[in-house]
Amino acid sequence: MSAIEHCRTAALGGHVEGCDACGHLRVAYNSCRNRHCPRCQGAAARDWLADREADLLPVGYFHVVFTLPAEIAAVAFQNKAVVYDLLFRASVETMTRIAADPKHLGARIGLTAVLHTWGSAMTHHPHVHMIVPGGGLAPDGTRWISSRPAFLLPVRVLGALFRRLFLEGLVALHAGGKLAFHGTLANLADPRAFARHLAPVRRKRWVVYAKPPFAGPQAVLAYLSRYTHRVAISSRRITAFDGERVTFRVKDYRKDGAARHRTLTLEAGEFIRRFLLHVLPRGFHRIRHYGFLTGPNRKAGIERLRRLIGEPWTAPSREHSTGPTSTETSGRAEPEKTSPPAPQPCPCCGGPMRRLLILPSLARARASPFGEPPTGGPSP
Repeated sequence: MSAIEHCRTAALGGHVEGCDACGHLRVAYNSCRNRHCPRCQGAAARDWLADREADLLPVGYFHVVFTLPAEIAAVAFQNKAVVYDLLFRASVETMTRIAADPKHLGARIGLTAVLHTWGSAMTHHPHVHMIVPGGGLAPDGTRWISSRPAFLLPVRVLGALFRRLFLEGLVALHAGGKLAFHGTLANLADPRAFARHLAPVRRKRWVVYAKPPFAGPQAVLAYLSRYTHRVAISSRRITAFDGERVTFRVKDYRKDGAARHRTLTLEAGEFIRRFLLHVLPRGFHRIRHYGFLTGPNRKAGIERLRRLIGEPWTAPSREHSTGPTSTETSGRAEPEKTSPPAPQPCPCCGGPMRRLLILPSLARARASPFGEPPTGGPSP
């Protein structure tokens, strides 16, 4: 919270720019670059997308969502790092195993998975969004196998396997002493109580949601830009604040049409509490790539896939922003080596602006421990 409060203020320092033509002066303050900051993540998403353009294939893309039941979400909140990681592993293994089955697609697929932990009202609702190309590489590696135009994999089969894999992994974590329980969940430390807690969710149907393919690579990029670096709430959803209460727009997914959209008002303390529910553990990667979208020879492999698909490919045109960022992968954060953005033209005469003075930070220490990047380099 401290990092977000101080973002682009004198507390973090900055610089003074001056116009060579008319003498206009402008003060620019530094960003906190915290991955939970709504103001900073817009620019980070644009930078991240520059890399993702090179990975797009000339095929349809599907959007698949894996969600944890409410009974499991409570356990996940008290054990974020291990249970969120299990959510990634179980959902990805479900997709890759069913896709490799000759009865379904019979191919090795690639996918990008993004963790979200919130619902529209900022309640705790952990789920993984996946972007999946419509097809994969044949087992012998010699051809591309396309999915059906509007169908990737059967969602009921995905849901049943996801439930089994996740619950097996959760029981193994409990048996290995990797889970901690506090407050109203303290009794779940007992194996028998934990088994009773899981009994109802073993009988429930775990729903996996799959959207139809995107309408072309531009739509894939537009989706990625909205979802990859999203935080629990953006500033544009907040409609009012009177010093004590915050009003913001929410969406009720159980309703259709105009009734789905409404506003919600919370006390400021409750609003901040809900926002902080979604702070990720330090070093946790919320964006991960799998299958043919990862590995040391990824770029060469994707070029080979394009040749196997046999369709012409032109990268979507878009403006690239500059500035340091990092790419979150399944294994590491890779800082990009980019130079600082050039000063914007003078708002008065359009002339060139240049930096005249560096303003030191008023805070000697980091504003927040969560501002530190996962494994070094710029914050994602």
